[in-house]
Amino acid sequence: MNGMSGRPDPGFSRRSLIGVGVGAAFFSAAGVGAANASGAGNDAAPAAGSAHASPHASPRASAQRRAVAFLAAATDGYPDHGPVRLAQSYADQAGLFSTAFTYDNALAILALLGVRTADAQRRAASLGDALLYAQAHDPVHGDGRLRQGYNVGPYTFYDGSRQPDGFVRADGTVNVGSQFGFTGTAVGDMAWAGIALSALARRTGERRFLRGAVRIGEWVERNGRTDEPLGGYKFGVDGGNQKLPFTSTEHNTDLVCLFGRLARLTGNRVWWERRSRAREFVLRMWEADGGFFYTGTNDGVNINTSPIPEDTQTWTHLALDSRAHARSLDWAARELAVLDHAERRNSTVPAGQSYDGVTFSSASLLANEDAPIADSQPKPDRNGVWFEGTAHLALALRERHGRGDEARAQRLLDSTERAQDLLGGAQTVGGHALPERAGVVSASSPIDTGFGFGYYPYRHVGATAWYLMAATRFNPLRVGAGG
Repeated sequence: MNGMSGRPDPGFSRRSLIGVGVGAAFFSAAGVGAANASGAGNDAAPAAGSAHASPHASPRASAQRRAVAFLAAATDGYPDHGPVRLAQSYADQAGLFSTAFTYDNALAILALLGVRTADAQRRAASLGDALLYAQAHDPVHGDGRLRQGYNVGPYTFYDGSRQPDGFVRADGTVNVGSQFGFTGTAVGDMAWAGIALSALARRTGERRFLRGAVRIGEWVERNGRTDEPLGGYKFGVDGGNQKLPFTSTEHNTDLVCLFGRLARLTGNRVWWERRSRAREFVLRMWEADGGFFYTGTNDGVNINTSPIPEDTQTWTHLALDSRAHARSLDWAARELAVLDHAERRNSTVPAGQSYDGVTFSSASLLANEDAPIADSQPKPDRNGVWFEGTAHLALALRERHGRGDEARAQRLLDSTERAQDLLGGAQTVGGHALPERAGVVSASSPIDTGFGFGYYPYRHVGATAWYLMAATRFNPLRVGAGG
């Protein structure tokens, strides 16, 4: 698509960076980036996205239904490979084959719960059971960890080697995504999976989901806790099970939510102490003069001051709901704002279209537009819109609900829905055509994140899930009602 074919660099995703044991904790990996009231999302969220909505429903309701249809198609791309399934994260055209990232699947669970229909809840529970299966059937470890990514269907790799299995191999173990090195375990990925499982526990009342979330929390405590001067919880482990030295603001923000939910669901106060530790680290990253959060630390002593990513500004507000730090949304909306159209250098947006939103980080605005983002990849567009971040900025503005916030959020949602309508056409999952106008691409044009990887115009589970949560006003990082 638009000169974007060819072999992608293994650094395409944030998750790959710890799988092969490289990267930095200043990565805003969620891994890269859900529900309310100790787990289930906003109880007052509307039943938007229902497959049975009126044919005269609003354009936004139609857009939400199509987003849900994409999540279903991404989950069902390999029907001949068993009933235990995760969703393939990106359309086939992204070149990551059948990779299913843990983070993206956690978001899909939360977005489906936000839709609040019986069918969506059943699909969310099925994805949750797949995460539990991965926890219980890792080919090497039995300690409750989840890997960065898994294979969910067969493919032939670039070197000609065949990957014949689905998510569950013949011996019953899960199919870890080793071809790209997605074998490590990030604290952020684990936190999001725990948030999703805790949401399912609260919504369904099924104890198995809570047990899985607790196992995740205990793994993070054992493997991430640090007594370094800046404190908090460290990045995780690489594919060789070696601990990584970095500490991420985003990861600790995720833990504020997860640990708070576990405290409420289990009644065990030890989780409040752990939540306080994560929260204190996040607050140490606040830059009061500029009104934003830094990305983290490489050594536990010195704060990384550049680049400054978008998600540390929006997720902190969703998790902390702190008036004292709400200016971070204004910083993101102002300093990372972009407008992409065909006249922009290296833009892949078709003529006559334009998209506004935010980019990934302060470094994205300074990317070298004369050089490819990575080997065999296109040159970046400094004005490319990152739709995942644009969606969680829209949600955070709706949650803040200050003067003008709703109008700004609606403009961002309009841009994201226009992208779902018009970008990423003729893409597939598992070789099957995606439903028409279904699924949000990760970026309007190639974006250099400034962290060693890029985003491209491929339909993406994570971006689509964040759009759904923003559209239904479903805050995935709220510990409980009103907090």
